[in-house]
Amino acid sequence: MTGNTAAAQAQLRSYDKLFIGGRWVEPSSDAEIEVISPMTGEVIATVPEAREADVESAVAAARKAFDEGPWPRMTPAERAEVLVRIGDEIKKRIPVFAEIFAEEGGGTGPVATMVHENAIAMWNDAATLHTRFLFEEERSWEGGHGTLIREPIGVVAAIIPWNGPVALASIKVSAALAAGCTVVVKPAPEGPLTMMLFAEALEAAGLPEGVISVVPADREVGDYLVRHPGVDKISFTGSSAAGRKIMAAAAERVKRVTLELGGKSAAIIADDIAFETFVPELIFAGIGHSGQVCVALTRILVPRERQDELVEFMKTIMGSLKVGDPREPDTLIGPLAAERQQKRVLDYIEVGKQEGARLVLGGGKPAHLDSGWYVEPTLFADVSNDMRIAREEIFGPVLSVIPFDSIDEAVEIANDSDYGLSGAVFANDVELAESIARRVRTGQIAINQAAMCVVQPFGGYKQSGIGREGGIEGFEHYLETKLVIS
Repeated sequence: MTGNTAAAQAQLRSYDKLFIGGRWVEPSSDAEIEVISPMTGEVIATVPEAREADVESAVAAARKAFDEGPWPRMTPAERAEVLVRIGDEIKKRIPVFAEIFAEEGGGTGPVATMVHENAIAMWNDAATLHTRFLFEEERSWEGGHGTLIREPIGVVAAIIPWNGPVALASIKVSAALAAGCTVVVKPAPEGPLTMMLFAEALEAAGLPEGVISVVPADREVGDYLVRHPGVDKISFTGSSAAGRKIMAAAAERVKRVTLELGGKSAAIIADDIAFETFVPELIFAGIGHSGQVCVALTRILVPRERQDELVEFMKTIMGSLKVGDPREPDTLIGPLAAERQQKRVLDYIEVGKQEGARLVLGGGKPAHLDSGWYVEPTLFADVSNDMRIAREEIFGPVLSVIPFDSIDEAVEIANDSDYGLSGAVFANDVELAESIARRVRTGQIAINQAAMCVVQPFGGYKQSGIGREGGIEGFEHYLETKLVIS
């Protein structure tokens, strides 16, 4: 047993209180969320399940803190000092965050490291936003003058999924707090333990009373939070289907929304670039965290004459990846987060075979594992872009290789999607790669790397969302603009 695992087991405990308004309080009911290990299917801990009454308490605390408390009235520099402390508190806890993330979410070491380092980067960047942004500026026009003021939007409901809770909470909460907002965070019931540790980090950093709450709950209570009249803005990360429902609910009161939703991102191999220079990284970008990542590069577009060579190269690498216990240092593919997700992915694999795609590798449960929600790394070739496995977000370790006959066709295939979240272009000819990148309709796209950036604008076109997170552009979504005419 590693030291980190021992530390995690010491921290892997049940909770009996909710973090509301900066204090640990008794929940309104005895309802519990059972945290189930994706490795064994067994219950490993419990946390209180927030009900409507707990949401009422959290929103009331946030409302009072925003309307009467010091947080929105502190200077941006004063708030930034608190953000730095929060980042420091998260950094102290990274080993335990990583181990608990493995226990409850199946995240392997490389994924856990990346996710939690990203979280720290978000807090550090948010702490500098005030140095790069004008909260007030003078405006003049013919016959008039005024001051343009940007002020916090109010109470924010931050609703996050289970596939990277701390990072996904951090990108929302850090910007909201930097703006002077107060926040109610609702984690998914599949990933509450790391978020309870996140609440401990917030408590240790020291925030004024009422500024933040963490209330794990199911979708029904999440809907109650979205519709609550005391909430001014909703920031949601999750599926496009859930995003549409949230957008409809928010429309009832014309609430502000930021939606970071699904993806079906394409990686375009544009010329004769050597596969060994990028394919290992590309595979990790597609099936790292067992493909449970919105920005996963799951459509691999390749010149038709290079498809067979690419498929054999990918098959060799994917077939060598260790699938198993994510707590073991050499494991690269862990379990899916929930049993229903395993079934969903296996069903999609069957759909791919029925549609006529060529199954090259995987396609089932690993034979050497007799428990847990695992799916083998799976590779399809001869995929056409009208197949469901090429159009719908699978959220599993499944990659589809799609051949093309010209660059124009490749761009057309990449853009022929309901989504537009991420992407990549690989080519020896960098000018060619850049020209292709400019033609692909997606929120972020990388050249000769499988990369994303969390401290610059991140978000999607089309059904991949509305608005941006990260950087100045994400920060602005937590501010309202007022013109004082003088």
